[in-house]
Amino acid sequence: MGKTLFEKIWDRHVVKDLGDGFALIFVDAQMLTDLSSPQFVQLKERSLPLRFPKRTFAVSDHTVPTLVEGAAKSVSRRNSWTDMMHDKATQFGVTHLDADDPDQGITSIVAPELAIAWPGSTFTVLDSHACTSGALGAMAWASTASDVLHTLATQTSILKKPPVMRISLVGTPGTGITAKDMMLHVLRELSIAGAAGYAVELAGPVIRAMPMEGRLTCCNVGVELGARVVMIAPDSTTVDYLNGRRYAPSGADWDVAVRDWLQLASDDDAVFDRDVTIDVSRVEPLITWGPSPDFVIGISENVPNPVDEPDRERRAVLEAALAYTNLTPGAPIAGTPVDFVFIGSCANNRISDLRSAAAVAKGRTVAKSLDAWVIPGSQAVKRQAEAEGLDVIFQAAGFHWGEPGCSMCGGQGNGFTELLGPRRRAVSTIARNFPNRQGPQSITHLASPATAAAVAVAGHIVDVREFAS
Repeated sequence: MGKTLFEKIWDRHVVKDLGDGFALIFVDAQMLTDLSSPQFVQLKERSLPLRFPKRTFAVSDHTVPTLVEGAAKSVSRRNSWTDMMHDKATQFGVTHLDADDPDQGITSIVAPELAIAWPGSTFTVLDSHACTSGALGAMAWASTASDVLHTLATQTSILKKPPVMRISLVGTPGTGITAKDMMLHVLRELSIAGAAGYAVELAGPVIRAMPMEGRLTCCNVGVELGARVVMIAPDSTTVDYLNGRRYAPSGADWDVAVRDWLQLASDDDAVFDRDVTIDVSRVEPLITWGPSPDFVIGISENVPNPVDEPDRERRAVLEAALAYTNLTPGAPIAGTPVDFVFIGSCANNRISDLRSAAAVAKGRTVAKSLDAWVIPGSQAVKRQAEAEGLDVIFQAAGFHWGEPGCSMCGGQGNGFTELLGPRRRAVSTIARNFPNRQGPQSITHLASPATAAAVAVAGHIVDVREFAS
């Protein structure tokens, strides 16, 4: 019997079978956020050495100020969290992309950018969106604080082998339908528990035709299905993306690596524990209406009305969601006024995301009724966007142009101080919209970067296709 992509990588990295489905797994690389520095303190307190410093990376992303512009950009973005990580990284010999480093950015952005994660590798981050790097064909998962300490000391992690699920996307996406729209459709079809506990492989002709940055978004949003791991088999698109990046193999090692990577795809006779096919042909621009990533409707649809729901428990869920979001049952979602637009986070702030949003913003003006921010995913993305003049387009339209970091994805803003206020409504390109996510009692609608830009111009939820040039 053949093996799946996940099984091939798992088998290569088993150090010891611990029984009952558990195994000690070798970790090729671990990345730490600026919130991880206490783990180094514990390492020292327990007199444990750092097992492989060169396989450990740290990034200042969660606490650094991002909603800064103008004269404020000359002020240091360092703070007590970044200073502590800087000290520990220096002490233990760890590569640290600090707030002022030219390669600083969000972990899930810079890991693929720098090729810290490779096809066939194991990669973990103290961040729920670690699985983003699965788009490269890596087995990437989110670690807990205790996992971090264990991996720092042993370069291994104790994991229970999950069942494997394949989600194949088929059909022909409509013009302007993005990876974000397609994954919102998957969430709508399967729910936030639709892949709970599985190692998911995204496959099918739609995924194969997708550029790498779209694949990264798919794997990022895929964790909202409840998946432990989300992956895409490496192919020529993967190889082209990784070629020449800082930590990618080079010379003769590159040729050997590529040959290996291209053999990692799931075998034709591999058996998945669950196999789902989803047609994306009729997907229109999508947006969430309720406080969960799977409360999704098309931009032309109406907000659900609980009276139409025969199941009593489901009806209560809809009523609670409507009470939180302050929407009118049965009303069109289009036309809903918005207070804040955020284009950023590791789901959607790569260069292609910013290009698509800038194409909508160009020659237009942000509505006076709202604030709109664009946060590049990394310093590399920021430099490229500025070289292309995207920052000028955004600022001319009235968007604020900020600095790389996690920012308003978790309501962090300027070091946890800039929060979306109670009952204020945002359209954001982040991956999740649970209650209070962007601030206490804040209301968040998830959408693609192009849709978010269109909303910023209109001042209310709108169909981005009305802005097609």
